[in-house]
Amino acid sequence: KLPSYIIGNPPFVGSKMLSTSQRQEIIPIIGHIKNYGILDYVCNWYVKAGQIIKANPKIQAAFVSTNSICQGEQVGVLWDYMLKECGIQIKFAHQTFGWSSEAKGKANVYCVIVGMQSNENSKTKGVSRELFTYATPKSEPERQLVTNINPYLVEGDNIVIRSRSKPISNVSEMSFGNMPNDDGNLLFTEGQKNEFIQLEPNSEKYFREIISAREFLNNEKKYCLWLVDINPSELKNLPKVLGKVQNIKEYRAKSTRQATQKLALYPTLFGEIRQPKTNYILIPRVSSETREYIPMGFFDGNYIANNTCYTIPNATLFHFAILTSKMHMAWVKVVCGRLKSDFRYSKDIVYNNFPFPAIDSDTKIEQLAQNILEIRLKYVESSLADLYNPLTMPPDLAKAHSDLDRVVDKLYSTSGFENDSQRVRHLFGLYSELVGKDKK
Repeated sequence: KLPSYIIGNPPFVGSKMLSTSQRQEIIPIIGHIKNYGILDYVCNWYVKAGQIIKANPKIQAAFVSTNSICQGEQVGVLWDYMLKECGIQIKFAHQTFGWSSEAKGKANVYCVIVGMQSNENSKTKGVSRELFTYATPKSEPERQLVTNINPYLVEGDNIVIRSRSKPISNVSEMSFGNMPNDDGNLLFTEGQKNEFIQLEPNSEKYFREIISAREFLNNEKKYCLWLVDINPSELKNLPKVLGKVQNIKEYRAKSTRQATQKLALYPTLFGEIRQPKTNYILIPRVSSETREYIPMGFFDGNYIANNTCYTIPNATLFHFAILTSKMHMAWVKVVCGRLKSDFRYSKDIVYNNFPFPAIDSDTKIEQLAQNILEIRLKYVESSLADLYNPLTMPPDLAKAHSDLDRVVDKLYSTSGFENDSQRVRHLFGLYSELVGKDKK
């Protein structure tokens, strides 16, 4: 008897965009899976197909779906179930590609295609799987024959990376930046800040530069009123500042969210404060997929980090070097979630699971990292977005990164790596070792 096939292009609806009726209808299908609430609508088709294949191993399935199911936190929820409970093996796959709907409105989405079969039909060793890779989402696919395709749609063992609250390596913990939750009352452009100070000169010492991903990447400046240590008697004598505080109190009190209502008790403060008191590395949470490296940089504790960024307090040049290397970027490209096709960096999935080298310092690597920072200072008129655009990146900065990449690669393997696929396979192996030690 010939095998049967399930194929389709299920609806593209994100987990946070489900209607009330859709939230009800998914419960019988995926409601038994731990953390099912983060799964996109399309995951219901995968789970249902997996259950059918488990009961009828000759059946195979393939779906076009959003690439989110093979990136970020959804992988640990969906594919752990598909692999362990349904006995699924990925038979072929297309990595992320751009797709434009012919329907009215032309929805532009980033898709993958995943073909699945039962493990019972894929036990023969050496059987090749077809993996179609794309240099960019707009490129034509390139066909590769590989021995296994894992849930991240790369060649390698079936490893699933789960959310982790603390780093798996011995490094400083990463944190979100500070969230104002102020209805804009504490935030100022440079012009607005100067105008405010002219009207209320004694407020000047409470202004601090705030760094969001936008300002950091585009060489722009923004400021905030940072009232953490303000004396009540002094606040009373700053009527314009006091007016801002009153606005925040009223805004939070009117919120429909109970957590925000409680913040009305603390109207002088940001809604969430996680400001490092020491020097820290700042990493934007979202960065263009066209960049070879996610731009990141050092700041001291006087610069307020916005919640569009992550911070790593007490980080060293060595940590900066590893994070800004191709080794780390290979991990990011495979493991992180995406916003459309842009990198959406994460603390619990990307950083906390990344296998840092066993050592925590290396003079040569630190010198190469310092060289990158010094070269960037030569181009003070250019933004980081310009410096890390592949078409406008200065040759000396590109070379400095390339020099660092070679040395970091050899820190992981004395023979180095020919491409990102080799880097990812090596990192997955190190991750498995660290997870194994963590469980003992």
